Amino acid sequence: MELIYIMALLITGIGVGFASGLLGVGGCFIMVPVQYWVLTTMGIDPTIAIRVAFGTNLLVVLPTAISGAFGHTRKGVVRWNPAIIMGLIGAIGAVAGAVVASNLSGIVLKSVFGIAILIGAVRMLTAKPPKIEKEPPTNSVVYALWGILIGFCCGLIGIGGGVLMVPIMVLALHFKMHEAVGTSTAVMIFTSMAGAFAYAINGFGLEGLPSYSIGYVNMLQWVLLAGTSIPMAQVGVKVAHKLPAKKLKFVFIVVMVYMALKMLGIFEWIGLPL
Repeated sequence: MELIYIMALLITGIGVGFASGLLGVGGCFIMVPVQYWVLTTMGIDPTIAIRVAFGTNLLVVLPTAISGAFGHTRKGVVRWNPAIIMGLIGAIGAVAGAVVASNLSGIVLKSVFGIAILIGAVRMLTAKPPKIEKEPPTNSVVYALWGILIGFCCGLIGIGGGVLMVPIMVLALHFKMHEAVGTSTAVMIFTSMAGAFAYAINGFGLEGLPSYSIGYVNMLQWVLLAGTSIPMAQVGVKVAHKLPAKKLKFVFIVVMVYMALKMLGIFEWIGLPL
């Protein structure tokens, strides 16, 4: 891999990790497009490139989710019973989503990813903390049903799923915001692990993969992204109250919208060289 691609991935990991710790948002919408750009520029087939970006991104999420879950557990904001139910069932859904993604074209996968990130940007821009007046359900079936749906989406578009889980837990399951964030992080341990494993298995032995790949999971990109994003997340946490997070949030939204439109091919369609 050329130095320019290594630098791009390292810088991406640093930026994603810092923003994750500062704003409490994931960086899949940056990591996936950057990986896709690196791989396609290296000459990798676009369909293989987007699958590798998804699979590798899920593996990057795993150590971050483990670290975050333990941190939130120490603060007492993880509901482990719902997390385990949603996580185990969600893992099955993540495997199913990864299998489906492994049989879809690159254009379809890029479009689904772009739409999902665009929806996430709109939600981040317009969301207001709701008033929680009910207690979370005690019926395990409810958590299992949500788990399979969320897990499938995570596996299909290669994301940890926090952007989906947090609003669902708050609006549909009546979690308090801090509990939703903490519990969703715990669920991501299961979904990211299962999804990454499924991408690795489904792409194993395939011709045309980039070097250092285990199926659709590229270990070199994983080291470059995880090795920088995880420590930088701790830096972001420490400076969270020293920077204008609200303004940075809007910068993040702009980046999300740009990445979504880029993956959807909107700029190419209207002839803008962006």
